[in-house]
Amino acid sequence: MAGLTFKHVYKVYPNGTKAVNDFNMTIEDKEFIVFVGPSGCGKSTTLRMVAGLEDISAGELTIGDLVVNDVEPKDRDIAMVFQNYALYPHMTVYDNIAFGLRLRKVPRDEKHRNGKMTRDEIHAKVTEAAEILGITEYLGKKPKEMSGGQRQRVSLGRAIVREPKVMLLDEPLSNLDAKLRTQMRAEISKLHKKLDTTFIYVTHDQVEAMTMGTRIVVMKNGYVQQIDTPKNLYNYPGNKFVAGFIGTPQMNFFTGVLKKQGENVIIRIDGSAAGITVPYSRMYKVKPSYLDGKTKVCIGLRAEDISIAGAAPSDGEARIKVKVSHKEELGNQTLIYGDINMDGDGYTENGTRVIIQADETEIGSGDVIDAVLNIDKIHLFDIDTEVSILPRLPEYNYFDCTVRAGKVILDGIKFDLPPAIGCGDGEYELLIPTDAVRVGGNIVAEVVETESVNGKCLASLVAGKTRLFAVTDDVIPCGKTGVSFDLKRIALVKDGNTVVAAMPEKISMDGFMSKKKIKAEITDESTGKTKTVNRIEFYLNICGAEFAAPDDISAKLISAMGVKKAFGGKLRFECTPYDLTFAESGIPATVKDIADYGAEKFAVCDIAGSEAYVYCDGGVSGNVYLQPDLAALSVIQADLDIRII
Repeated sequence: MAGLTFKHVYKVYPNGTKAVNDFNMTIEDKEFIVFVGPSGCGKSTTLRMVAGLEDISAGELTIGDLVVNDVEPKDRDIAMVFQNYALYPHMTVYDNIAFGLRLRKVPRDEKHRNGKMTRDEIHAKVTEAAEILGITEYLGKKPKEMSGGQRQRVSLGRAIVREPKVMLLDEPLSNLDAKLRTQMRAEISKLHKKLDTTFIYVTHDQVEAMTMGTRIVVMKNGYVQQIDTPKNLYNYPGNKFVAGFIGTPQMNFFTGVLKKQGENVIIRIDGSAAGITVPYSRMYKVKPSYLDGKTKVCIGLRAEDISIAGAAPSDGEARIKVKVSHKEELGNQTLIYGDINMDGDGYTENGTRVIIQADETEIGSGDVIDAVLNIDKIHLFDIDTEVSILPRLPEYNYFDCTVRAGKVILDGIKFDLPPAIGCGDGEYELLIPTDAVRVGGNIVAEVVETESVNGKCLASLVAGKTRLFAVTDDVIPCGKTGVSFDLKRIALVKDGNTVVAAMPEKISMDGFMSKKKIKAEITDESTGKTKTVNRIEFYLNICGAEFAAPDDISAKLISAMGVKKAFGGKLRFECTPYDLTFAESGIPATVKDIADYGAEKFAVCDIAGSEAYVYCDGGVSGNVYLQPDLAALSVIQADLDIRII
């Protein structure tokens, strides 16, 4: 059995179309992973790259401990189940299942002198698979005598007899009717538990994804939108696309504004006169610029989080008027369609239509009703990027602050600015990344709540009267603690303009790979004779400096770009400020300044016309040379913007 690792995997066709863009993921052994998304999103292409039916344009795919980019499909120890079953019509069910085993080679030993399985071994495997799938009585029949569900079981049987490391299933249930799909979903889930191997399942049906996968990969236009458990995808969608794609019926989306007033936030929805009051404590994670009452946001609520109001409103209840257009009776529940705009038709998805999930009701078309919104379940998205502005794992802390005499003053927090950060006295907005909040420091705080989110610890702290979030790899216990901030990563904003930017964490340099033919002398150990041979050596040219290319880097570049484009093609090299060191030779640079952040110092360098920060001890100036840590370099094919390493 084995897990899989995708590292910067791309699929680019000759016409330049990117079917899969920078796919990164680790699939654990025995997981059931589902790829889901609309047609053309790249899910089947990704599966076919795993199977070896599509070449990988760039990146690295590992199954177990083996990099399989150039491994033939038959040698990957995978099995694949197709949408159309792909059964041999002239063969019996027994022969269809046994066919692959009869062709398959096994290691030679005394028992398998010809490298093939014995007839008895094949028979045992076929009958065992048939018993697992409940098709023993059909072994003598041909596919045309069977139903769609039974044929799908045969297709599964042919795959499982191989006992593969990874089982790949490409929309195997799309040809079945609704009842059979439900039945086969359960059968495949049961099969996964019985076989105890890794499953990767592709579907466009989000119900299949939600009911079968241990984790789900949501894709759109070749990009991964979110990877998470079914429950987390439903409750914590990372963007509007995921929120709308996962869940039936689709989430309600409205346009509106948020206005902070004291300890509350007022939500106003376009098309409705209602003003909904939410405690500001529910909006701590929202960037303050969204709370100005002017910036448009997308507001999302699921149908089950909107209900028909009772006769008397309760305290804190968020009500809104809805004009009913029609309803759908689903037996145990009713979906009521309407519009919060009294002139809307309730049919068009226009930003004011609403769907309410209710019990059986006598409400009819044309009725105007009060609906109650469950504000605890609200989702908020940026109107342009569609990314969640109320994320489960916030990226930044946002504060209003005062700078006075080189000190930052918050409500109950005060700290010195380092020499590298120079700004005048005044009022600012302070941005501190959540992973730049360090446990251990002289700022007294109390951890009031912690949550585990995708392997990270999200801690909510109170320092003075200031609430802030910290994201760490290790669990932070609740209670009193000290904190500090990584000051090179903070930013100060005034009147919408960034006065102090965070120190750049990435250095980008242009270059290319070249090759040279050199003469080398080699000695034959058996004869002791020496002869001269021609040898090809590869080099990385970075901002005018030449470095011998490590074998793994040159091999990956040639494999991804092809021999012709690999040499002389434009590359972009990226590294961190810690991956360049000062040396006697290398990349020419000029030190313009020293940025002193207190605990660390960085040389502000000009490298080929671009500014870069390089970690140092402060004792450098003038013209210098920089030596890159080649093992730490990221390499991007510049013209197609493909990350190869």
